[in-house]
Amino acid sequence: MRPAPDVTAHIDIEGPLDLIRTTRPVGGKGVLGSVVRDHGSVWRAERTAAGAATLRLTAVTAGVRADAWGPGAGLAVARAPGFVGALDDPSQLRPRDMVVSDLTRRFPGHRLTRTATVWEHLPPTILGQKVPTVAAERAWQGILRRFGERPPWPAPDNLVLAPTPRTWCQIGYFELHRFGVERKRATIIARAARRADRLEEAAGMDPEVARRRLRTIDGIGPWTAAFVTQLCHGDPDAVIVGDYNLPHHIAWVLTGERKASDERMLELLEPYRGQRARVQLLIKLFTRRPPRRGPRLTLPDFAGR
Repeated sequence: MRPAPDVTAHIDIEGPLDLIRTTRPVGGKGVLGSVVRDHGSVWRAERTAAGAATLRLTAVTAGVRADAWGPGAGLAVARAPGFVGALDDPSQLRPRDMVVSDLTRRFPGHRLTRTATVWEHLPPTILGQKVPTVAAERAWQGILRRFGERPPWPAPDNLVLAPTPRTWCQIGYFELHRFGVERKRATIIARAARRADRLEEAAGMDPEVARRRLRTIDGIGPWTAAFVTQLCHGDPDAVIVGDYNLPHHIAWVLTGERKASDERMLELLEPYRGQRARVQLLIKLFTRRPPRRGPRLTLPDFAGR
């Protein structure tokens, strides 16, 4: 029998909310994660200043019910409005073409999450640098299985607290190599872990200032910094550049062009300045990619690297 929550609250939501789609970008992909879905609810494992917490979020009439267990329950519930998108205003996006107009009409409940945390997003994002998505997902799942911790009961079996910066500093490279992580990405994560406190301060900064703080770490560039601030700050203009497929996807959906550079993508998104990340997300999540004409990227072999 599930115990009564330590803290419970109701989060008011103005307008529609798609709780599942809004929270999907957080926690990584795969069976294990710090965010999972179970019987219509979203579960989140968090580390807070007061300790670990298990948070359950359930859509109810005119809002979301938040239940939390563990020593960090109060702080987890306090951060929940940002996580579920209650602090976001999707109406700020003014469609300027039929594609974006159709997407906003079809998915009115999609909002930007705002976790107000930095570190939790860094390792899975760094693992996605310059490798196929499936390779990054396999690495993250292996790391969670080996180094993740159980959150406070009654968390679902696949809900995991991701490794702390201190744990990352203690993980030897040879242990990450078994999960397909080469020395370069392992070194970047270790470098960031040693400065995790300074990086976490970026959660309270303006998004642009936060991106500059993140990029003081050698190996963290515009791509990684934008992903992190998009999730941490809910920044609707944290436009992603440097992605292998995204420019082609954006151009294909907006103009029918099969190939595009970052410069062409930014040109197409310029009418949406201030909301470019929101447009990117709508296109990325809810439209098809251009047809493939070449071979799929092969998974890298990091033996000896």
